[in-house]
Amino acid sequence: MSVPAQSAPPRISTHPALALIVIAAAQLMVVLDGTITNIALPSIQKDLEVSASGLSWIVNSYVLAFVGLLLLGGRTGDLYGKRRVFRIGLTVFAGASLLGGLAPSVELLIAARVLQGLGAAVIAPTALSLIATTFAEGAARNRAMGVYAAMSGLGATVGLLLGGVLTDYLSWRWVMFVNVPIGVLVLLGARVLASGEKLHGELDVRGAATATGGLTALVYAITQGGDRGWTDPVTLGMFTVAAILLITFLRSQRRNRHPLLPLRLLRNRNRAGSYVTMLFIGAAMFATFYFLSLFMQQVKGYSPVRAGFAYLPFSLGMGMAAGIGSRLAGRFAPRTLAGPGLVVAAGGMLWFSLLEPSSSYFTHLMPAMFITALGLGASFLPMTLGAISGVDRNDTGIASAILNTAQQIGGAVGLAVLAAVSTSAADDKLPHADVAFFRGLASGDQPLIQRAADALTHGYTVAFASAVGFLLAALVITVATLNASPQQRTEDAAPAHIG
Repeated sequence: MSVPAQSAPPRISTHPALALIVIAAAQLMVVLDGTITNIALPSIQKDLEVSASGLSWIVNSYVLAFVGLLLLGGRTGDLYGKRRVFRIGLTVFAGASLLGGLAPSVELLIAARVLQGLGAAVIAPTALSLIATTFAEGAARNRAMGVYAAMSGLGATVGLLLGGVLTDYLSWRWVMFVNVPIGVLVLLGARVLASGEKLHGELDVRGAATATGGLTALVYAITQGGDRGWTDPVTLGMFTVAAILLITFLRSQRRNRHPLLPLRLLRNRNRAGSYVTMLFIGAAMFATFYFLSLFMQQVKGYSPVRAGFAYLPFSLGMGMAAGIGSRLAGRFAPRTLAGPGLVVAAGGMLWFSLLEPSSSYFTHLMPAMFITALGLGASFLPMTLGAISGVDRNDTGIASAILNTAQQIGGAVGLAVLAAVSTSAADDKLPHADVAFFRGLASGDQPLIQRAADALTHGYTVAFASAVGFLLAALVITVATLNASPQQRTEDAAPAHIG
């Protein structure tokens, strides 16, 4: 087990309020970037001539790099100092955003998104672990976690709103450029953060390589399966590669003295349940943003800015749930908060599965968004608290990284699965429905546009119905595994520094 290095004592932040603002802003930026490109996808597709299958890679290239390197990023902060690594991650993220905004081709844009994912993989777990080492477990940490959870939820919808404004009034390239000034400001403010303890140990680069390669192969296989068939040799080959690499990764973690994924952290029933639940929540939420953005802009004909503002009920629901949850977390067991939240979120997702091309925003989209967000927001905070509750201070970085990894893996795999499901369902109605839609727009063929819109909507609704299954699976896991009481979550935890 890693132990603190014999170095100068860590500097504890004397400005906890400012530290929380810096951490929250960084988390907002990272989560925002996971969705800000969704609104810009139709504009990117038109400008860079991207295929429908390639379009999802603009989203998933970021997510996969983020996922594959999150564990490495969390351990890097533990070994080399959380504040230092946090600032390095911010620099990489801002530089990659500048590169993405200048990209002349989809290949360079995807490369920039990979670099953004690398920076985010360092920022996210370090930010969460800084909360764990700055605020004592109990009311102080619950309030800080409420802010963090709000940024995790609001960042996704703020990204969609901001992406719409920037795409409509400037260019899709500004969804990349906007991160540069934000990153610089957060970087300057990072001086108020605690330096954190440094631990002895080594980085498991081999583990990071096998985990990243395995996840990439898995998502690629799912994407190819939807496009070329599940018995296609390339699809089967990539599934095989994914299985080999991921099994190799897990076996190496059992033998490694300094593993990226300390399996001892998974022995706690509540913590393991939080991780798995967050995986299914991520699968449902990422897909929701992706398909709703396409539905509103392609089928309903919304402009990017109108589609962005259309997500305001989602932001409202997330914010309300996070605020209420932070006050209730010390009084109610996690299962009591998360269970009903997941039921509500599943109900909202089921409402989305009833969409039709003629569906009204005010009577269908808006209430379904608010209900879904309210339910998801109620489930985020218990999962976030569960991830670091009772964890030794030396393991806060990696424990935080596992939670983020679970959410992002769920998002990447869930999006790949549901995109394949959606494409298959749409093609059953009209082969190559997305191509037919754009062909109809170019030629002014209204009957073709209507047929394609019907087919695309059918595909989206099948995907939403499938996402209901993800949320119900999260509910079952929550009920079966999360059994800690609020008192246990406070008493069992190791003491934390107070800034």
